[in-house]
Amino acid sequence: MRALVTGSSGRIGAAVVRALPGAEPVIGVDRMPGPHTTHADDLGDSSRLRALLSGVDVVFHLAALHAPHVAQRGAGEFKRVNVEATARLLDAARAAGVPRVVFTSTTSVYGCTTRAADRAVWVTEDLPPNPEDIYDETKLAAEELCRQAAGRDLTVVVLRVSRCFPEPPPLLAFYRLYRGLDLRDAARAHVLAAGAPLDPYSVFNVSADTPFRPQDGAALWSDPWSVIDRAVPGLARTFEERGWPRPSRIDRVYVTAKANAVLGYRSDHGVEAVLRGDTP
Repeated sequence: MRALVTGSSGRIGAAVVRALPGAEPVIGVDRMPGPHTTHADDLGDSSRLRALLSGVDVVFHLAALHAPHVAQRGAGEFKRVNVEATARLLDAARAAGVPRVVFTSTTSVYGCTTRAADRAVWVTEDLPPNPEDIYDETKLAAEELCRQAAGRDLTVVVLRVSRCFPEPPPLLAFYRLYRGLDLRDAARAHVLAAGAPLDPYSVFNVSADTPFRPQDGAALWSDPWSVIDRAVPGLARTFEERGWPRPSRIDRVYVTAKANAVLGYRSDHGVEAVLRGDTP
């Protein structure tokens, strides 16, 4: 499998490169230098893109501005980087005959913070997106470009990835129950998406597999630790022994059942990994 990875100097992009089988050299494309970046490029030149894509079997498109950039970059730059560059890449991939594109989106497109009222939102891929800021809006617009580009000769897979960046251990542990993801599991999901037999266009949530159930929604909102005690015995005691604060509410649960069933995805680095200090 000959792969091209955009955003190869980024946190998840670099992890995807490391997770790919080593039989073929990976083409890494990023504006910033990095150990896995072979071409410094901002995806602005369509002819150069087509040349890079010659003979490529799968494109992993991770290059983007992210949520932390919302306060730093304008809407125009978000649209240029997240939407216009995606359009050029998809056009170039089709022109070069690339059979598959894996696009990294975000669970943030669901806009869960504006939905919850008295129970945790059970977030499957069937929940309509509800973007809250320019980051969400541009990632959702890029998803639509992916949907339009998919067809007989091009399979496009959208991975809506949950929270996946370094944080203090108490937050990492708590988030792995319902809205967080280990970097290694994120990378593995991308590799699985590259090889699975799929429809021309598919969307998958990628997060740590949750121990919760849909019927837990009300209790997760009002008294989450009553559910956690049942679902993960001993976790509350561990938080207490370590002096970690115990958050008082869970407002959403990202559900990975579709990725489990279709991609064969399982998260190998959930809350237990954080507790034993196994974090990248």
